[in-house]
Amino acid sequence: MPATQTQFAWVGTYNPNGEGIYRFHVDAETGALTRKTLVSELPNAAQLTASKEGKTLYVACETENGVIAALRVGDDGNLTELNQVSSGGAGAVYLTLTPNERHLLVANYGSGSVAVLPVKGDGNLGQATDIQQDTGPTGAKKPEAAVEGSFAASGHSGPHAHMIAADPSGKFVFTTDLGLDRIYQYRFDETHGKLTPNDPPFIESSSKGSGPRHFVFTPQGDGLWLINEEASTLTHYQLDVVKGILTEGESISSLPKGFKGTNFAAGLVLSKDGKQLYVANRLHNSIGHFSVAANGRLELVEHVWTRGDYPRTLTLGHNENYLYVMNQRSDNIARFCVAQPTGKLNFVEDYIAVGSPSQMVLTGAAPD
Repeated sequence: MPATQTQFAWVGTYNPNGEGIYRFHVDAETGALTRKTLVSELPNAAQLTASKEGKTLYVACETENGVIAALRVGDDGNLTELNQVSSGGAGAVYLTLTPNERHLLVANYGSGSVAVLPVKGDGNLGQATDIQQDTGPTGAKKPEAAVEGSFAASGHSGPHAHMIAADPSGKFVFTTDLGLDRIYQYRFDETHGKLTPNDPPFIESSSKGSGPRHFVFTPQGDGLWLINEEASTLTHYQLDVVKGILTEGESISSLPKGFKGTNFAAGLVLSKDGKQLYVANRLHNSIGHFSVAANGRLELVEHVWTRGDYPRTLTLGHNENYLYVMNQRSDNIARFCVAQPTGKLNFVEDYIAVGSPSQMVLTGAAPD
């Protein structure tokens, strides 16, 4: 793949502090973000994903009417809107492309539904080919696995789909519902863009009231790590790659030993080689760094202060030499140098001011 001349960072934000989507130029060697530019004023454009070749950006507006926009990225970094479609629900909170990029998967937190949107050859989006509505009893109000003194309670008021993603094979799709304390399992019909409940259609979360949030697949696609928002626990699941069924494994706290009080765990990211796992702790305002053993077990390496408040998501640079933290409540992005091969983090004295940053995606990476 030929090298691209410019690397871009796209940052989605929440109104009113954030005004839409911001574009930065990324220094390929230092990871520095420069030339901040507001390139879209879509409301609450908080969730982003990009095509592999970086020419199309998809944006979820976390609004009551659930809007997904497809944007063409020009060579100069300017955006041209291709079209907008319904997210198939309210409060679109997560979106991701299937491995072959023929479909966009969307989780709607407000309505507790997930949707499949077809991606056309030019990057335009079609109307949903499938919408699945989560139903069932809500989870426990108090997370039983949380640390002493925790009052973490955010979404056990009804169904709240928080993430959706296909496994690396593209044959299966998994979704989390924070309000129902469930992980849903689907078989995916790529030809028709349809989700069929697997057997069983869901499994309960690792503990009552845990609030399953986001997950990352292992590089081999034989398992995943899931962060539970309200319990602040990381749970490992084995994936049967033939049947598409998850089996629960070990859980470990995302917080330091001895911490007491309230924390809301948030985004997590896994290194490409699957050996370093990072998770954002909101209120504790730390990055929990864990090394991953061959059997999937985690070992705590360090907890690092995020240099801000309420870290929502984490993004690893294309060469994985830098980690970026979206500090939502302190309106800044912090950058950390990632030491190789240990994965340890060192803060770079270079704060980036952005109102209510939610998520960052990178495009235009140099080739491997």
